Parts: sequence; C-alpha cells; structure tokens
Amino acid sequence: MTGPSSARHPVRLSRAGVLAASVILLSAVVLLTGLSGRAPAGSPEPTGDSVAVGFSRDMATHHQQAVEMSLTVLRNGSSADVRTLAYDIANTQAAQRGMMLGWLQLWGRDATSGVHAMAWMDMPRPSAADRRRGVLMPGMADRADLARLAVAYGRRADVLYLRLMTAHHLGGVHMAEGVTADGTPAPVLRLAEGMVRGQRAEIDLMRSLLERLDPA
Repeated sequence: MTGPSSARHPVRLSRAGVLAASVILLSAVVLLTGLSGRAPAGSPEPTGDSVAVGFSRDMATHHQQAVEMSLTVLRNGSSADVRTLAYDIANTQAAQRGMMLGWLQLWGRDATSGVHAMAWMDMPRPSAADRRRGVLMPGMADRADLARLAVAYGRRADVLYLRLMTAHHLGGVHMAEGVTADGTPAPVLRLAEGMVRGQRAEIDLMRSLLERLDPA
C-alpha cells in the first residue's frame, strides 16, 4: 500500500512556500558557514570529555532521527510546503551529521562512547523509562510516536510530522546553545550557532504551517 503521491498535490505559491524557500536559503548559508574554516594549525584536538566531542556525538544521533522522520513524511505526506521543508531538513541535517562524524574521525574519537547522552551539558543520565522509549536527548520523538508517523498518510502525516519536528528542533536548539566558545574549535562553534539560527527559523515556519493545516 502506498500513500498519496506528490503528483496529486502540485506545489502552490503560498505564503508558507515562500517562507520555506527562505529557510532553505538560510540553511544553505548555515551549512557553508559550518564548512568553512578549520581549527588553527597545531591546535590541540578536543579531549574525549570536551563539549566539542560530546556535542558532535550527540547531535549526530539527534540529526539522524530528524532525517528519518523527514524521509517518512516525504513518502507519506501530502502538503507541498511540508514536503519542501522536510526535503530541506533531511538534506541539511544529513550533511551536518556527516561533518560532525568527520570531525570525530579526525580527532581520533569514536562516534559513540560509554558516557551517557548529554553528559557534556551536565544533564543527568536518561531515566530507564526514557531509555525504553528511545528518548535519549531533548526533543527526540519516542518509539510510539515514530510508529504512528510511519503509518500516517496525507494531512495526518503532515500534522504529526510538524508537531514532532517542532519539539525535535526545540531540543536541538537547546543542545546547540550549550556549545560554549571556551576551548571549542571555531568550526564547531560556528556550526552550533548556525544551527540555532536555522532551526529557529524552521520552528517559526512549522508553527505557521500547523496553523494552516490544523487550526483547531
């Protein structure tokens, strides 16, 4: 069984569509900013318990869920504006995830560790209940929400995606704001700052789309 095809829902030049295009341009600028520049030659590699390493590990995992949710709504959603946004989120966050995993490799650090998620922000270990639900970091959707999204189609999929991704982005902004300049390589700091700007813009867009698709 397949969901509604994009052919049945041509792109409309709506206010949300124009805003989505603006978000895409902002995300591209953020990505290019994060890609430019490297740590000064001879600068020390971040330690295993540093903010840079913890952020890169945890945000790579956080981004992976966003990519998976976005691909789901691209298959099953019906709103052209939501699909445009999901396409941009999937591409931007997949690229950013690749950058962070690349940094970890350059620093000689594993992509995972025995330290619990968010330890670099001095957050407590996720509870046993949260671990069972698959919620390891702020804003992450739990397994039940992901299962509901996987079987949703059309407007229902669009609305559920927007709600889940808004919460996901709020958590991502919280994480990115936890990256401090003290001892953090400049490219990592620039990427975190860009994430805050880009995801805040996408949160505004998603709230606008939700008002139109689910006014109640």
